[in-house]
Amino acid sequence: MSDLGDFTEFDGGDDDGDPPAERESTAETDATDDFEDIDTGPAGTDTGLGVLSASNGLRISEEDDECVLRAYVTAANRSAVRIGKYLLVPYPDGERLFCRISALEYAQEFRADDATEIHARRAMRQQGIDEQDFKFIAELEPLAVLYEEGGELKRRMTDRVPKPETVVRAATDQSEIKTGLKIPEDGVFLGHLSVGGEKVRTSAEPPTIDYRLKDDYEDGDPLVFRHTLVAGGTGSGKTHASKNVLRQYLGRTYAMGDGRTPELAVVQFDPQDEYAQMHDDNPAMTDEFARRCEREGVAHGGYDDTKAFVPKVAGTDYSASHHRAEQVEFTIPFSLVYENPWLIAGSSLNDNQYGALVNTFLPRFERQYGRSGTYDEFTTFLDDPALKEELHEAGDVHEATFDAVKRRVRGFGDVFDQDAEPITEQVSQFVRAGGLTVIPTYHITDSRTASTIVLAVASLLIDQKLSNSPRYDRIKETPLVLGMDEAHNFLTDADSVQARKVIGKFTEAAKQGRKERLGLYLITQDPQDIADPVFKQINTTMVLNLGDEDAISAVNIPSNLESKVPYMEKGQRVVYSPDNSEPVECIGLSTCVTRHGRD
Repeated sequence: MSDLGDFTEFDGGDDDGDPPAERESTAETDATDDFEDIDTGPAGTDTGLGVLSASNGLRISEEDDECVLRAYVTAANRSAVRIGKYLLVPYPDGERLFCRISALEYAQEFRADDATEIHARRAMRQQGIDEQDFKFIAELEPLAVLYEEGGELKRRMTDRVPKPETVVRAATDQSEIKTGLKIPEDGVFLGHLSVGGEKVRTSAEPPTIDYRLKDDYEDGDPLVFRHTLVAGGTGSGKTHASKNVLRQYLGRTYAMGDGRTPELAVVQFDPQDEYAQMHDDNPAMTDEFARRCEREGVAHGGYDDTKAFVPKVAGTDYSASHHRAEQVEFTIPFSLVYENPWLIAGSSLNDNQYGALVNTFLPRFERQYGRSGTYDEFTTFLDDPALKEELHEAGDVHEATFDAVKRRVRGFGDVFDQDAEPITEQVSQFVRAGGLTVIPTYHITDSRTASTIVLAVASLLIDQKLSNSPRYDRIKETPLVLGMDEAHNFLTDADSVQARKVIGKFTEAAKQGRKERLGLYLITQDPQDIADPVFKQINTTMVLNLGDEDAISAVNIPSNLESKVPYMEKGQRVVYSPDNSEPVECIGLSTCVTRHGRD
């Protein structure tokens, strides 16, 4: 696909690219051209693609499965009709029923059995069949009624049945399609509306329909703070898509409770070391593609205020030559454990052991060493046999519990208090209004170490966002998107102390996101592993290609779109955002708006 594939000009030509003046003006040729008017000869000029059929009744119902809406498609139009196409059925007073094709079928026109040897051999010898021997019926799903009010096109629920033999035409006006699908005119660009992998074309310029996510306070809150999930299998284009979406958010401003409107900050956890490339321009982007982005209001180009905050881990080295973003080292101070003891609990402490850690060991250690105490000092503190004996004799902590805690909180020496400035001392750089901060963990080979770092930093941000008396006003006062790639590794619902604490924290963050201007942007190939309490708070879901049935079922999209997910090509996606639009198919930009890839 060329770089211009996402903004292809509509020239009215046919699939071979011939200009309109050079095409044959025949009904058969015109039928392939998005249901344009068809001239059938001396009998006159037909419009539309067919008419409503009442042979099986016409019925509009509050129950979707009880609606009966069928259109007879004329022979010359049949090759151009596709499932999913959007159509309009007018009412006598000028209102229009907006609907989509949900099924197609051939029905026998005459009382004859075509499944015979004679009919079969005759069809085999001919160049095709006689379309007029069969009825071609399109079943329609009503979506909305469109009407004018005060010079503005509006929509309402389907509440009227159209008349039999009403002419049905394709929806080709951008305003009608956007209104019918409840797609906002303005907002964050996610891609172009498509049906069956092909962009929906209109008669306007540009001919494509941009799908945008609501991003203002006129009708609720910006959907960025009601959270996004991107689900797709390996090679489906999740990172490409997410870079394009996050780039649209950078530079946008959002009103805070105190009346200020600072720019959004983005903090992105990056297990594959790909997002720091957003600092750089994409060398594959042509000038023409950039101009088309500008015409459609799509932000593009490298983002200068991008920094890679690299966690310092003993025995590892971060070396990046594939991006030019500034690199800043940091370490996790042990002081963060006081607010989040589960960081050193792992998944092995039971409730009794965790209680001893929280209620006894950490308070005593803080009284003795203060907030400046280090992880190494804490493990030395637990090595004191006198402490073990004292706590056992006082009945505070059984000696077996003491030994279990002492044994299981070890192994974090590579995480805490390394030779770098603590993240708590760099908050003003880490969270910047209008800044993109990327935390790469690709260089960390131990999964527990990487998880501890990610959860420690995420907890710092969430705790400060939700706090009524924050220690770091910068975090509290800045609108923030917290992006997490491979989210299934961190937000899995499991029966352990750490898992319960993590899920509880992220669930509360998701619930309070609208009020605190905190948005979660979760990326995963295993959506079924995302804990349900967190998943339920997600408002916008983008589903790319998924092959696993459990994963497809977990994203909970309408069945007519669910069946298409395994067959989606790279860049194709279903967007399910009930507070933004009807569920739709989209195609993302074929060219990433920032640098993407190691070449």
